[in-house]
Amino acid sequence: MFNANRYDAMRYRRCGSSGLRLPEISLGLWHNFGERADHDNCRAMLRTAFDLGICHFDLANNYGPGPGSAEERFGTILQQDFKAHRDELIISTKAGYYMWPGPYGEWGSKKYLVASLDQSLQRMGLEYVDVFYSHRPDPDTPLEETIGALDLIVRQGKALYAGVSSYRGPLFIQAAELTRQRNWTPITLHQPRYSMLDRWIETDLLEHTDAYGTGVIVFSPLEQGVLTGKYLDPDNPIPKGSRAADPDGFLRPEQVTEQKIAKARTLNGYAKKRGQSLAQMALAWTLRDPRVTSAIIGARNPEQIQECVAALENAQFTPAECAAIDEIAPQ
Repeated sequence: MFNANRYDAMRYRRCGSSGLRLPEISLGLWHNFGERADHDNCRAMLRTAFDLGICHFDLANNYGPGPGSAEERFGTILQQDFKAHRDELIISTKAGYYMWPGPYGEWGSKKYLVASLDQSLQRMGLEYVDVFYSHRPDPDTPLEETIGALDLIVRQGKALYAGVSSYRGPLFIQAAELTRQRNWTPITLHQPRYSMLDRWIETDLLEHTDAYGTGVIVFSPLEQGVLTGKYLDPDNPIPKGSRAADPDGFLRPEQVTEQKIAKARTLNGYAKKRGQSLAQMALAWTLRDPRVTSAIIGARNPEQIQECVAALENAQFTPAECAAIDEIAPQ
């Protein structure tokens, strides 16, 4: 049984000019749902998220570790707990990074994207995903081929919506223009990296996605944990159990720089004044712009998901607060 009132408290935003609406907080299965993760904990996280109104689960073919294992685990839990709720869920996956040997095991060719999605559907036990992304630009494959493959996949019924991830502004414009010129499936979602410490989309993307009616769902809003408060203690700069301490993690200890942590400490002071944790303020801040549809969180346990969703209880920023944050972490 799930919370019967799960949709009452969560807020949902429309993806650009499409009919798709996403919860303001979405759950990413990037690095804590792989083959070495605790299955019961993974199951509890998904159930907790759904009980809180998070109906969007974001995956990719290479999520794990190892690659493919997050989709496999998600597929198992989907059958265990969510089979009767499939039509309530938005499930997304991506292809672009390395998955198998040879010239067709990564990047953006039609061969790779179509084959990868077929494998993803098999791992998750699905007939279709709701959103399928080109995970990263391919400098060696014609953009027409990559965006045309997304159109083909939607026309085949293997995905309902098409998306791109980590495309800079000029390349996104080219991709969006192709869909208009060729009468292809529009790009419904763009998934860029965005946080208080990485603000490139404000000057290089948002005006373009807005012009083309594309929604924006941001990843790493907590800067891979730097904006969670875990690294603020100078006597314990890389605490046990943190992402930077995980040998399988993508956040390396040398990336937790003193410059970043100094900014995080100052920002943490403002969060306390707002009655929030640093993580809550950082999440709320990414959603202050209505052009951002949703923010993807990662979590290690259900309690972290609950804390993140609570950020929505105080999501407004005064002009003075915005100016202070801009001074600490400028564009």
